[in-house]
Amino acid sequence: MIKVAPSILSADYVNLERDIKKVEKAGAEYLHIDVMDGMFVPSISYGPGWVKAIRPISNQTLDVHMMVQNPERYIKTFTDAGADLIGVHFEATPHIHRALQMIKSNGAKAEVVINPGTSVESIKPVLYMVDQVLVMTVNPGFGGQKFIPEMVNKIKMLNQLKRENGYHFDIEIDGGVNNETVKSAYQAGATVAVAGSYVFDAKDPADRVKAIKRATK
Repeated sequence: MIKVAPSILSADYVNLERDIKKVEKAGAEYLHIDVMDGMFVPSISYGPGWVKAIRPISNQTLDVHMMVQNPERYIKTFTDAGADLIGVHFEATPHIHRALQMIKSNGAKAEVVINPGTSVESIKPVLYMVDQVLVMTVNPGFGGQKFIPEMVNKIKMLNQLKRENGYHFDIEIDGGVNNETVKSAYQAGATVAVAGSYVFDAKDPADRVKAIKRATK
Protein backbone atom coordinates (compact mmCIF):
# COMPACT_ATOMS: atom_id res chain seq x y z
CA MET A 1 0.00 0.00 0.00
CA ILE A 2 1.34 3.41 -0.97
CA LYS A 3 2.10 6.15 1.57
CA VAL A 4 0.07 9.33 1.03
CA ALA A 5 1.41 12.89 1.24
CA PRO A 6 -1.46 15.41 0.99
CA SER A 7 -0.23 18.73 -0.40
CA ILE A 8 -1.33 21.71 1.67
CA LEU A 9 -1.06 23.88 -1.45
CA SER A 10 -4.68 22.88 -2.05
CA ALA A 11 -5.84 23.04 1.59
CA ASP A 12 -7.98 25.74 3.17
CA TYR A 13 -5.41 28.18 4.56
CA VAL A 14 -7.90 29.71 7.00
CA ASN A 15 -8.69 26.26 8.40
CA LEU A 16 -5.33 24.61 7.85
CA GLU A 17 -5.14 22.82 11.20
CA ARG A 18 -8.61 21.34 10.62
CA ASP A 19 -7.59 20.03 7.19
CA ILE A 20 -4.29 18.64 8.49
CA LYS A 21 -6.06 16.76 11.27
CA LYS A 22 -8.55 15.28 8.79
CA VAL A 23 -5.89 13.73 6.56
CA GLU A 24 -3.77 12.67 9.52
CA LYS A 25 -6.69 10.73 11.01
CA ALA A 26 -7.30 9.12 7.61
CA GLY A 27 -3.81 7.62 7.70
CA ALA A 28 -1.75 10.05 5.59
CA GLU A 29 1.86 9.51 6.62
CA TYR A 30 3.37 12.65 5.11
CA LEU A 31 2.37 16.30 4.77
CA HIS A 32 3.70 17.81 1.55
CA ILE A 33 4.73 21.48 1.73
CA ASP A 34 5.51 23.17 -1.60
CA VAL A 35 8.01 26.03 -1.32
CA MET A 36 7.99 28.22 -4.45
CA ASP A 37 10.08 31.34 -5.02
CA GLY A 38 8.48 32.90 -8.12
CA MET A 39 11.72 32.28 -10.06
CA PHE A 40 12.26 28.54 -10.46
CA VAL A 41 8.49 28.32 -10.92
CA PRO A 42 6.08 31.23 -11.51
CA SER A 43 4.14 30.87 -8.26
CA ILE A 44 5.09 32.01 -4.76
CA SER A 45 4.16 30.02 -1.67
CA TYR A 46 5.27 29.06 1.81
CA GLY A 47 8.32 30.11 3.78
CA PRO A 48 9.89 28.45 6.82
CA GLY A 49 7.37 30.16 9.11
CA TRP A 50 4.66 27.84 7.79
CA VAL A 51 6.75 24.77 8.60
CA LYS A 52 7.46 26.11 12.08
CA ALA A 53 3.73 26.74 12.65
CA ILE A 54 2.70 23.27 11.39
CA ARG A 55 5.34 21.29 13.28
CA PRO A 56 3.63 21.42 16.74
CA ILE A 57 0.21 20.40 15.38
CA SER A 58 1.21 17.37 13.29
CA ASN A 59 3.08 14.12 13.84
CA GLN A 60 3.27 13.49 10.10
CA THR A 61 6.53 13.58 8.20
CA LEU A 62 6.90 17.17 6.98
CA ASP A 63 7.95 16.70 3.36
CA VAL A 64 9.28 20.06 2.12
CA HIS A 65 9.49 20.31 -1.67
CA MET A 66 11.77 23.23 -2.55
CA MET A 67 10.95 24.65 -5.97
CA VAL A 68 13.50 27.43 -5.62
CA GLN A 69 16.67 28.56 -7.35
CA ASN A 70 19.84 27.73 -5.43
CA PRO A 71 18.08 25.89 -2.59
CA GLU A 72 21.30 25.72 -0.58
CA ARG A 73 20.49 29.19 0.71
CA TYR A 74 17.44 27.96 2.60
CA ILE A 75 18.18 24.39 3.69
CA LYS A 76 19.26 25.18 7.26
CA THR A 77 16.33 27.57 7.77
CA PHE A 78 13.85 24.84 6.86
CA THR A 79 15.53 22.11 8.90
CA ASP A 80 15.60 24.46 11.90
CA ALA A 81 11.86 25.09 11.35
CA GLY A 82 11.11 21.37 11.64
CA ALA A 83 11.30 19.83 8.15
CA ASP A 84 11.83 16.06 8.29
CA LEU A 85 12.58 15.62 4.60
CA ILE A 86 13.71 18.20 2.05
CA GLY A 87 13.50 17.77 -1.70
CA VAL A 88 15.71 19.80 -4.04
CA HIS A 89 15.42 19.91 -7.82
CA PHE A 90 18.29 18.64 -9.92
CA GLU A 91 17.53 21.55 -12.28
CA ALA A 92 17.65 24.25 -9.56
CA THR A 93 21.32 24.09 -8.61
CA PRO A 94 24.65 23.35 -10.31
CA HIS A 95 25.70 21.69 -7.05
CA ILE A 96 23.09 18.99 -6.44
CA HIS A 97 25.52 16.76 -4.53
CA ARG A 98 26.42 19.60 -2.18
CA ALA A 99 22.77 20.50 -1.62
CA LEU A 100 21.92 16.91 -0.68
CA GLN A 101 24.94 16.76 1.64
CA MET A 102 23.75 19.95 3.33
CA ILE A 103 20.30 18.49 3.96
CA LYS A 104 21.77 15.41 5.60
CA SER A 105 24.31 17.34 7.64
CA ASN A 106 21.47 19.47 9.01
CA GLY A 107 19.62 16.40 10.24
CA ALA A 108 16.89 15.92 7.62
CA LYS A 109 16.30 13.22 5.03
CA ALA A 110 17.40 14.18 1.52
CA GLU A 111 15.36 13.94 -1.67
CA VAL A 112 16.36 14.68 -5.25
CA VAL A 113 13.55 15.89 -7.55
CA ILE A 114 13.34 15.67 -11.34
CA ASN A 115 11.03 17.54 -13.71
CA PRO A 116 9.22 15.76 -16.56
CA GLY A 117 11.94 16.84 -19.02
CA THR A 118 14.84 15.56 -16.91
CA SER A 119 16.19 12.04 -17.33
CA VAL A 120 16.79 9.44 -14.64
CA GLU A 121 20.30 9.13 -16.05
CA SER A 122 21.14 12.65 -14.85
CA ILE A 123 20.64 11.76 -11.17
CA LYS A 124 22.35 8.36 -11.15
CA PRO A 125 25.51 9.81 -9.52
CA VAL A 126 23.56 10.85 -6.38
CA LEU A 127 21.12 7.96 -5.97
CA TYR A 128 23.39 6.23 -3.46
CA MET A 129 23.02 9.14 -1.00
CA VAL A 130 19.30 9.98 -1.15
CA ASP A 131 16.42 8.86 1.05
CA GLN A 132 13.81 9.65 -1.58
CA VAL A 133 13.48 10.48 -5.28
CA LEU A 134 10.56 12.63 -6.42
CA VAL A 135 9.39 12.12 -9.99
CA MET A 136 7.29 15.11 -11.05
CA THR A 137 4.30 13.75 -12.95
CA VAL A 138 3.32 17.28 -14.05
CA ASN A 139 5.40 20.38 -14.73
CA PRO A 140 5.90 22.02 -11.33
CA GLY A 141 4.41 25.26 -10.09
CA PHE A 142 0.64 24.83 -10.23
CA GLY A 143 -1.93 22.48 -8.71
CA GLY A 144 -4.76 20.78 -10.57
CA GLN A 145 -2.78 19.56 -13.60
CA LYS A 146 -3.21 16.25 -15.41
CA PHE A 147 -0.92 13.31 -14.69
CA ILE A 148 1.68 12.72 -17.46
CA PRO A 149 1.52 8.93 -18.05
CA GLU A 150 4.93 8.78 -19.75
CA MET A 151 6.53 9.47 -16.35
CA VAL A 152 5.67 5.92 -15.27
CA ASN A 153 8.67 4.72 -17.28
CA LYS A 154 10.95 6.82 -15.06
CA ILE A 155 9.52 5.12 -11.99
CA LYS A 156 10.27 1.72 -13.56
CA MET A 157 13.85 2.80 -14.30
CA LEU A 158 14.39 4.05 -10.77
CA ASN A 159 12.90 0.89 -9.28
CA GLN A 160 15.25 -1.21 -11.41
CA LEU A 161 18.30 0.84 -10.34
CA LYS A 162 17.15 0.51 -6.75
CA ARG A 163 17.00 -3.28 -6.98
CA GLU A 164 20.23 -3.68 -8.93
CA ASN A 165 22.27 -1.54 -6.52
CA GLY A 166 20.61 -2.38 -3.22
CA TYR A 167 19.43 1.19 -2.69
CA HIS A 168 16.66 1.89 -0.19
CA PHE A 169 15.20 5.22 -1.34
CA ASP A 170 11.47 5.82 -1.58
CA ILE A 171 10.04 6.84 -4.94
CA GLU A 172 7.54 9.68 -4.68
CA ILE A 173 5.19 10.99 -7.37
CA ASP A 174 3.69 14.47 -7.48
CA GLY A 175 1.12 15.87 -9.90
CA GLY A 176 -2.29 14.79 -11.11
CA VAL A 177 -2.46 11.98 -8.57
CA ASN A 178 -5.84 10.40 -7.84
CA ASN A 179 -7.20 6.92 -7.12
CA GLU A 180 -6.87 6.01 -10.82
CA THR A 181 -3.52 7.50 -11.86
CA VAL A 182 -1.82 6.20 -8.74
CA LYS A 183 -2.34 2.58 -9.81
CA SER A 184 0.15 2.48 -12.69
CA ALA A 185 2.71 4.46 -10.69
CA TYR A 186 2.40 2.10 -7.73
CA GLN A 187 2.72 -0.96 -9.95
CA ALA A 188 5.88 0.56 -11.45
CA GLY A 189 7.44 1.01 -8.01
CA ALA A 190 6.22 4.30 -6.51
CA THR A 191 6.04 4.16 -2.71
CA VAL A 192 4.78 7.69 -1.83
CA ALA A 193 2.03 9.69 -3.56
CA VAL A 194 1.52 13.44 -3.25
CA ALA A 195 -2.07 14.52 -3.81
CA GLY A 196 -3.34 18.07 -3.50
CA SER A 197 -6.52 19.13 -5.26
CA TYR A 198 -7.81 15.55 -5.41
CA VAL A 199 -7.74 15.43 -1.61
CA PHE A 200 -8.51 18.95 -0.47
CA ASP A 201 -11.04 19.97 -3.14
CA ALA A 202 -13.26 17.11 -2.01
CA LYS A 203 -16.05 17.45 0.54
CA ASP A 204 -14.34 14.74 2.56
CA PRO A 205 -10.52 14.89 2.24
CA ALA A 206 -10.15 11.88 4.54
CA ASP A 207 -12.15 9.71 2.14
CA ARG A 208 -9.83 10.68 -0.73
CA VAL A 209 -6.74 9.67 1.27
CA LYS A 210 -8.39 6.31 1.93
CA ALA A 211 -9.32 5.97 -1.77
CA ILE A 212 -5.68 6.30 -2.82
CA LYS A 213 -4.69 3.68 -0.29
CA ARG A 214 -7.47 1.31 -1.38
CA ALA A 215 -6.34 1.66 -5.00
CA THR A 216 -2.86 0.40 -4.08
CA LYS A 217 -3.67 -2.58 -1.87
